[in-house]
Order: sequence, then structure tokens, then C-alpha cells
Amino acid sequence: MRSPRDFFKPLAAGAPEPVREIPFRPSRVIHFFPPHNEKLTAKLPDIVPTTDILLGNLEDAIPMADKEAARAGLVKVGQTVDFGTTQFWTRINSLDSPWALDDLTTLVPAIGDKLDVIMVPKVEGPEDIHYVDRLLAQLEAKAGLKKPLLVHAILETARGVANIEAICAASPRMQGLSLGPADLAANRRMKTTRVGGGHPDYLVRADPPMGADGPEYTATRTIYQQDLWHYTLARMVDACVTYGLLPFYGPFGDIKDTVACEDQFRNAYLLGCVGAWSLHPVQIDIAKRVFSPRPEDVRQAQRVIDAMGDGTGAIMLDGKMEDDASVKQCKVVVSLARELAARDPQLAEAYGF
Repeated sequence: MRSPRDFFKPLAAGAPEPVREIPFRPSRVIHFFPPHNEKLTAKLPDIVPTTDILLGNLEDAIPMADKEAARAGLVKVGQTVDFGTTQFWTRINSLDSPWALDDLTTLVPAIGDKLDVIMVPKVEGPEDIHYVDRLLAQLEAKAGLKKPLLVHAILETARGVANIEAICAASPRMQGLSLGPADLAANRRMKTTRVGGGHPDYLVRADPPMGADGPEYTATRTIYQQDLWHYTLARMVDACVTYGLLPFYGPFGDIKDTVACEDQFRNAYLLGCVGAWSLHPVQIDIAKRVFSPRPEDVRQAQRVIDAMGDGTGAIMLDGKMEDDASVKQCKVVVSLARELAARDPQLAEAYGF
């Protein structure tokens, strides 16, 4: 077991010092793109200003025959595209694949100074993070990087969820976690073929109405569709908050169902997630809208903060009790609004900042 005093020392001689606190920048949406598709990469300069995080994907959505082309395409993007204030991430191939090692040994020397975060899929335990952690330190030292690359893990297996706290605590590089519902569903043997979202068969049904002879079991009853991912998402948020990481909802596969996509994203937002993945440009605006506090919520939160003065005690405001816990909740909303407004003039105007 490593001494706590050693936790923030570089794992390789000459590697940059690990970060002591994960920087929080606007992270409402991680937009994926396939780096081997030149028609799409040519559009990236137009997409960069519209999204908080742009991620070059090397994993599942890339056919085996295109793995090397995607890796080379990502290097070209990193060397030629101006990302401005937009974060630049990549998702490498899984650690049990024949491509993951080449992903890291190619990308870190070539564009390690441009990349912000390495997303690692199918993380099952702290040993996966330890491997990536040590390897990145060696590559950073060899490349002469001054800033450490951060690591983002995807929860895609039952074992990963069971080890979630150990994964979060495995390295100071840990930036956050994302829920990977499709692979997790397969690993758990869940009986759904959907990528994220609810399922019409996962429901709660109202009690039968009472008739003259007792309950009318054959009568039509109201049903309420439930969220398959509530437990996992809530546990992920708790683990991330405990260890100072950022939680994200993952993909929503039905691109055309923008209504259900917005519902799923909003559930994640309310539970504490900071953002979600985007698989298509139409989902970028949904995520940015959902993970930005509503202007009316910001105004009300500021009202409570102003009315509470030093933030102690309790008051009645519009017939509702507000106390120090209320102020803490309101400061979360206002703080997020100010961080987003600093990058988005339209939001700044909507919030009145």
C-alpha cells in the first residue's frame, strides 16, 4: 500500500506533478467524433465552439479495420485544430484489446500537450487505473510534458460498479466517471436492447380500483415507467462526490427520440451529473440546455441567498422555510450558472450576470 505522502509524487522520474484538485470547466456535453472520417473531421472547426468537450473516439464505434486510421486521424486533429476553450479528450480502446497500448504510446508523445483527458472504457477495478497511471507517467516524462493527463473511467461492467469507490480512489489523475449503459446491461444480463433510457416493461402499476365485489383486477390501471439506471447513476454520483470527481451520464442511443433523451439527461442532471455524452449534433443542444440551470431557478436561488444574509438561521420566503441547507443548495445552482455564463454570452444575458 502506498503512503498517503507518496500519492501526489510523479510515478516516473521527470513526469509532471499530479494535480491536487480536479479543475471544473464547463462540461455539459462530451461530443464524440470518429477521427478516421475526413468528411466529419473537416467540420470540427465549426463544431468546436458549440460544445464543451470534443472527444476523438478510438473504441467500439470504430471498425477493427479502421483502428490505425482513427489513431492517425486523431493525431492530425490534435495537431491542426484550434480547440480554444473547448476541452479535447479521447477514448482509447479497452485495456484487454490489442490496440490500447499503441493508442497511448502514439497519442501521448504526439499530442499529449493538446489532450486534456484520456477516457478508459470497461474499467473493472483500481488495477486498471494503476496500469494506465504508471504508463502515462512514463510517457509524459519521455515526451517532456509539463501538465499531467487526466483519466476518465467508464462503468460498463457489474464488477466495475462493485469496485466504484476503489476506482475513484486509485489515482490523483482520476477526473470522472461515465455510465456506459449498453455494455453494462449486457454484462449484467439485463433484458433490454436499448442504449440508455427507460423501458416500457420496467414499471410500477397503480392498485386496481375497488368495485362492489372488491378489487377489479381486470380494470385499466395507470402505469408509471421506471428508470433502469437510477441505482447505478446515484451510486456513481455519490462515489464521484466523495472523491472529488465529476460524474457524467453516458450515451442515449435513439437519436430521433429527442424528448426521451432530454428526460434521461434531466434525470441525470437532477441527481448530480455535470454532463452527458452526445452521439449526434442534435444532442449537443439538448445536453447544453439540460445541464445549464434554468434562468428562473438561478434568479430564485439568488433571491434565497440574498434573503438569508450570513447564511445561518431560518426564514420564511414566499411561504416556504429556507435555512442554511437551502443556501448551500442555492449556491450550487448560482455557482454553476456563473461558471457557464463566463463562457457563454447568451447564458450570461439570460442569467442577468
